[in-house]
Amino acid sequence: MKVLIVDDEPLARARLQRLLSQQSGFSCVGEAATAEQALTLIHSLQPDLLLLDIAMPGHDGISLATEILKLPTPPAVIFVTAHPQHALEAYNASPADYVLKPVSPERLRQALDRVGTQTRAHLERKIVEPKLSYVLAGVRRQLELKDVLFFSAEDKYVRMVFQTGEAVIEQSLVQLLQLYPEQLLRIHRSTLINKAYLSRLVSSQGKHWVVLNGWSEKLEVSRREVVNIRSRIC
Repeated sequence: MKVLIVDDEPLARARLQRLLSQQSGFSCVGEAATAEQALTLIHSLQPDLLLLDIAMPGHDGISLATEILKLPTPPAVIFVTAHPQHALEAYNASPADYVLKPVSPERLRQALDRVGTQTRAHLERKIVEPKLSYVLAGVRRQLELKDVLFFSAEDKYVRMVFQTGEAVIEQSLVQLLQLYPEQLLRIHRSTLINKAYLSRLVSSQGKHWVVLNGWSEKLEVSRREVVNIRSRIC
């Protein structure tokens, strides 16, 4: 089972690596010192499990664990922390276990044993469609990603366009692409589209556009993205 260790303290990561090396069936595939680094590695390494600290600079471990629950098949999470007071809040993120530092080999083994069935449950459970939050007329609402046609960066905000309207969201295009690489496709530095709506590529006099099902306007494509888009249509 592939494990990603996430902790801002190098000595803590090294200790977890040593303990993990004593457990059969588990291998450390990477380390991260921040939640942002971890999110990037989750998409590139596809770990089965995170050994995740809670108190870190920037976004904390609970925020990261909550965020990755939106992924189609999220990795299991074991919180490894020196702070017992976060236990109640942490369990809202559905961890497999909550282990206090300093971690003993026996306690880590117990937690890993629980993850075996937890991970299979993650893989076998019905996939929940990701949802995006936005505020409209002062009311916070949610929209399933499958209903979004495209995202467009304009000035300092990102516009989310769907068949019945549009809204401004908090995430950047980079964050959206990191969170939903299977569903979204970059066609321009300022535009991401939902792959499910991609219909065809139109070219004229050295310029390129895509046509989306359910949307009347063509969207501009940058030259660097043309080859990638062609390969997905053909």
